[in-house]
Amino acid sequence: MQKTRITSVRYTVLSLGGLVALWAFAAWLTADPDILPSPLAVMTVLLDLIAKGTLWPQMQATLTRVILSFSAAMVLGTALGILLGLSPRLNRLFDPWVTVFLNLPALVVIVLCYLWIGLNEVAAITAVTLNKLAQVTVTLRDGTGARDWRLDEMAQSFQMPRATYLRHVVLPQLAPYLAIAGRNGLAMIWKIVLVVEFLGRSNGIGFKIHLHFQNFQTAYVLAYALSFVAVMLVIEIAVIQPWERAAGRWRGTAEGDADGLTPRPAVP
Repeated sequence: MQKTRITSVRYTVLSLGGLVALWAFAAWLTADPDILPSPLAVMTVLLDLIAKGTLWPQMQATLTRVILSFSAAMVLGTALGILLGLSPRLNRLFDPWVTVFLNLPALVVIVLCYLWIGLNEVAAITAVTLNKLAQVTVTLRDGTGARDWRLDEMAQSFQMPRATYLRHVVLPQLAPYLAIAGRNGLAMIWKIVLVVEFLGRSNGIGFKIHLHFQNFQTAYVLAYALSFVAVMLVIEIAVIQPWERAAGRWRGTAEGDADGLTPRPAVP
């Protein structure tokens, strides 16, 4: 296992190195730092932002919004998904609602939240949460519907209390689906947070990107964007991937599986 992880890290480093080399080559071909600055120029700007203490306050504001929105979407979406998955009647009733929110453009939700709630943090967090809520709900609803019915029969035979049934029968089976929702949610939410900040906040990475975009400062736009991408990569490697591996082991997936999340069919 340790050897596999070391090999994975090597491939990641090699892949990112290739991406940087391609970027450097494209910047050399363009020969216009105002359009595409080189990796070295962007790194110089990034180090200057760090040295001046400008980067961290913006990073902190954006991370706070990401964490709050992600937590709200996961908690509410999990509860709704389990509820709809356990009740076919409720699922038929509210499925059109879920479909509407699933296909509603993120920009529309953001603008409406700002119009209805105001240009404040509540509107920003609400907009991001609503944009992710339907996707989490669908993932957990499908996972709940795919649970092992034999365990339900066992719970009924032993007259298991509802809370105990949810905790010990339903939730463990949803571990892979929670991991999938978490990975997809984090990838989507931080991008939407940047749009929310771009449109209506006075701080954060998205706000700074908007500011430097207006001044045509491409190096600063890339520096702020890549700094947050780097943070998300660290979270992906340190949190999301171990979470996925743990979920895959519970379901009995093989160590060599591509994502470790594909549920195995129940043995008849």
